[in-house]
Amino acid sequence: MEVKHYEGNGRLSLVTECNGILHLTGRTSMGSGSTVAQQAKGILDIIDETLAKYGSDKKHILFCQVFLKDVIKDFDELNKVWEAWVEPGFEPARATVQAKMAKEEALVEMVVTAVRA
Repeated sequence: MEVKHYEGNGRLSLVTECNGILHLTGRTSMGSGSTVAQQAKGILDIIDETLAKYGSDKKHILFCQVFLKDVIKDFDELNKVWEAWVEPGFEPARATVQAKMAKEEALVEMVVTAVRA
């Protein structure tokens, strides 16, 4: 069984793959703005681009783990962006948890597992 590592930087790989399953590293998008909606939209754009680069798309996401800095305050705002992005009939399994972020300005982070299209 071969495991492929893509775009490693000495600490982590942007994507790993085994048996056609793609594991994307956790992504943030603080440069996209200062609200959860802006950051979530930026992350989803990054996920779209990354999946396309590795032969997949959002219809092939198996699971998304969402980390929110403040679940109580930001859960509804996140879900509005998520629901506008996800395609009906292709909703992946998802879990959302509250987490202390590595950078103060980060409000949301997402980790995705997908299969090649």
